[in-house]
Amino acid sequence: MFLRMAIGFGLLGLVAACDVVPTSDTNTSAAPLVATTSGFSSAAQAQRAFARVATKMEPVIERECRTKTTGLDCDFRIVIDGNPNSPANAYQTLDANKRPIIAFTQKLILDAGNADELAFVMGHEGAHHILNHIGRQKQNSVAGAVILGGLATLTGAAPAGVEEAVKLGAQFGARGYSKDHELEADYLGAKLTALGGYSPVIGSEFIKRIPDPGDRFLGTHPSNEERLQVVQKALSEI
Repeated sequence: MFLRMAIGFGLLGLVAACDVVPTSDTNTSAAPLVATTSGFSSAAQAQRAFARVATKMEPVIERECRTKTTGLDCDFRIVIDGNPNSPANAYQTLDANKRPIIAFTQKLILDAGNADELAFVMGHEGAHHILNHIGRQKQNSVAGAVILGGLATLTGAAPAGVEEAVKLGAQFGARGYSKDHELEADYLGAKLTALGGYSPVIGSEFIKRIPDPGDRFLGTHPSNEERLQVVQKALSEI
């Protein structure tokens, strides 16, 4: 898969955008957007822009996915979360058949300032799948659980203590590389944005409007400054 601004190119749980979360109510025929505080002149304009961006970005993301990966399902589905009360967020997840889904909440679409920002977020979330961040996150979670659970057992912890250690290890493992995953997704996402015909420079302005998480221990997102530096690096290579 971000943060929250109300926003989140983010994933909470095992999602990849930042956390990847399973979606149960995403659909492409969500209720019309009803308000806007974005750079779009109306909610209807924002929704039309989202549809145009998805139409242009989806084949680009799928093509790069097939070029860069082996064995991953690259048949993306880009959807709008059907819950109008969901906070501004975007995330990448998988459906029951492992098909990749990029989901935007209605509020995130309204928060975007322009089509380039929508494309940048879309590219970022698509990059999470291409880089297999959900799979890597799961592996890290299992490894953390095994290590901490094993240490608790060796030190003679009671069953309840071992169980707690396993849970803590899983959490630590899942979050241990999440900042790296975000930076990787920003880097590839910037390139995908450009390949889709949009401006990563304008699109990455979206990052500047996200509350800066700084460098918190076990935080899921790197600082905004780090993210913008990675975008600049990607641009220098295009």
